[in-house]
Amino acid sequence: MRYALYFTPAEDAPLTRTASTWLGRDAFSGAVLTQEDHPEIGFDEISALTEDPRRYGFHATLKAPFSLKDGCSEADLLAAMTAFCRNHSTFAIPSVVMGQLGPFFALVPETPHPPLQDFAAAVVEFFEPFRAPLSDADIARRNPERLGERQRQNLFTWGYPHVFDDFRFHMTLSGPVPEQRADVMAQLLERRFSPFTRRALAIDSLTLFIEPERGAPFIVHSRQPLSPAPTNGYHHG
Repeated sequence: MRYALYFTPAEDAPLTRTASTWLGRDAFSGAVLTQEDHPEIGFDEISALTEDPRRYGFHATLKAPFSLKDGCSEADLLAAMTAFCRNHSTFAIPSVVMGQLGPFFALVPETPHPPLQDFAAAVVEFFEPFRAPLSDADIARRNPERLGERQRQNLFTWGYPHVFDDFRFHMTLSGPVPEQRADVMAQLLERRFSPFTRRALAIDSLTLFIEPERGAPFIVHSRQPLSPAPTNGYHHG
């Protein structure tokens, strides 16, 4: 079993429901959902282009999937999660937009947001003591020879290349989309997610996802709210 610390809105949030239907699976219940057909992109193509993110569920990675280190229990991890969330306050990304990371589509911050970068870094560092070292196979899967020096160092030190200065918050909505289909996909996603784009996104919780066995769909184990946003401008963390 592997664990991952992700951000996702509440189970009943309109964004969660819209994204889960788009991806074809609800990570909270594990239910497979019927994806909608579109004139521009048929059901089969949408199903294929969302296959990878469907397995992970709608989320933004904060601490990438990891196995628990020997001597650490799930109860220890949950207790640490409670302590972390008690000491970090809710905040908002001022505006999210539909973006592309290479051939992948995702909801991303419209502009870099330092409090978000700080929060993500805090998650990576705080939960590191629970992470078992990567196996050689895990390292090989990340293709370290294709990474830059800093990302390669991150992989060996923190188990994931995209942390700290290399972290980019993104809520993935597609696998790699062929270049000739990218414009159609962009228009479709812009329309579908227009109720949520160019608006603030509250980062109000931390969610523990689990992968029951390698290759299985990830499911939500528990979602822990962050502390209420301070009213006097003071920020924990």
